[in-house]
Amino acid sequence: MRITQGCFSYLPDLTDAQIAAQVDYCLRQGWAVSLEYTDDPHPRNTYWAMWGLPMFDLRDPAGAMAELGACREANPETYIRINAFDPTRGWETVRMSFIVQRPAAEPGFRLVRQETKGRSLHYTMESYAVDRSPEGARYNR
Repeated sequence: MRITQGCFSYLPDLTDAQIAAQVDYCLRQGWAVSLEYTDDPHPRNTYWAMWGLPMFDLRDPAGAMAELGACREANPETYIRINAFDPTRGWETVRMSFIVQRPAAEPGFRLVRQETKGRSLHYTMESYAVDRSPEGARYNR
């Protein structure tokens, strides 16, 4: 199963040249770039770990690519995404987000059915990654 979150997630993985081109586009728009990583890509998991600080003063995509290389080296089997934050007054939000690294094997999700009061049924998704402990080592074999 391939996780599809953010821009470009239905496309084949971007090359480093394509990633740099997207970062360059973000910088030309005046957006700040940041990197985040996680081993639990559940759609409601908005708390990915931040790699360093957002690069508000970055003007060249080479800086972001250097940080991406360091993040990949430190977190080889995690999801890594690039976020582009628009600080323009009135927007002040993430304008673009895309995955730039995936683990070798993506475990996917399962549907959990729960019967509650009055025989009501509630459904939720759970990542198979959370069954693998400890956190941060869920993809180790």
